[in-house]
Amino acid sequence: MSTATKYILVLRDWIDDRFPLMEEWNKHAGEYYAPKNFNFWYYFGVLSMVVLAIQLVTGIWLTMNYKPAADLAFASVEYIMRDVEWGWWIRYMHSTGASAFFIVVYLHMYRALLYGSYKSPRELLWIIGMLIYFTLMGEAFFGYLLPWGQMSYWGAQVIISLFGALPFIGEDLSLWIRGDFVVSDVTLNRFFALHVIALPLVICGLVVVHILALHEVGSNNPDGVEIKKHKNANGIPLDGIAFHPYYTVKDLVGVVVFLILFASVVFFWPEMNGYFLEHANFVPADPLKTPEHIAPVWYFTPFYAILRAVPSQLGGIVAMGFAQALFFLLPWLDRSPVKSIRYRGIKYKIALTAFTISFVMLGWLGMQAPTPSYTWMARGFATVYFLYFLLMPLYTSMDNDKPVPDRVTK
Repeated sequence: MSTATKYILVLRDWIDDRFPLMEEWNKHAGEYYAPKNFNFWYYFGVLSMVVLAIQLVTGIWLTMNYKPAADLAFASVEYIMRDVEWGWWIRYMHSTGASAFFIVVYLHMYRALLYGSYKSPRELLWIIGMLIYFTLMGEAFFGYLLPWGQMSYWGAQVIISLFGALPFIGEDLSLWIRGDFVVSDVTLNRFFALHVIALPLVICGLVVVHILALHEVGSNNPDGVEIKKHKNANGIPLDGIAFHPYYTVKDLVGVVVFLILFASVVFFWPEMNGYFLEHANFVPADPLKTPEHIAPVWYFTPFYAILRAVPSQLGGIVAMGFAQALFFLLPWLDRSPVKSIRYRGIKYKIALTAFTISFVMLGWLGMQAPTPSYTWMARGFATVYFLYFLLMPLYTSMDNDKPVPDRVTK
């Protein structure tokens, strides 16, 4: 044993005498047993934590030169891009990271739909995850205004004004969110505070709670089999393997591949043809000039398309909110005794396929300028979207599910 290793072990033991370091390590990594049949879909949980770390670090560096003032914000972003050493790289990492965050989170959520990760005993785990998702949407919305470009300004103006359609409290709520009668310097300052301090703290706290809840009930797997039901004499699940070193090494491979793809976008295609960074946002905000077409960033567009598909503004807001709130009810809407799609009947597979197509198409429609034909398409896909949830108690209880194996398969 080398001298350096000895000193590291001495330091570890010194800390362990004063803090349950090894106990927590064993509980959450070294002796935490995960199912041995994890597949590709289980990378996205750890990738979401990687992107969170990227956003936190790059966000801190950006705030060192960003000016949260209406007359300075856009110029400060240009200063970061042109004059700060490696500032363009940090800014592009942060803007690409915002879209990457939603990509991995959406895929992480989709895995839950595939393998029933929201079903008992993981209902609370799912709800906490959904709270992370909603907080992340708020974080993205508040950060969207900060560059103070044309699309940032008018996108925030449109979204905030929607709250004015709510009965009784609408106007007061819109005024409270803006802090002024229009989107102004006051709005920018409060959005900056929420984006940089308040919501990141909430997200980090929820992530910790999410992981604690996960390690309490155990991880789901592609078979939907509870590995805690079969243990050896030492209490170790027969179908489980230690998270460390097996999955830490496996996840490391996924992280490296992800970072290669991430770096490719940052260095070669950071705007992603206007999907990650809108072209209108390279123009300073002008309260007197409305862009020809106002649309949110791609990760908001499925719900924006639902909002536009309803003729009434109030009805659109209700539909948009309902479309997101339905995710919270999934553990109770799904009546199937089977978790994994491997053993689900054809009805659920058809329903999930239709839902997937509708979600993707709504996202595309939300980015397009509204036309009568696109509006009717959005109404059709929104109907499919809602029917996936509302009819779930019916088709999941009547489906021809296959027998689930007693042990996990490879």
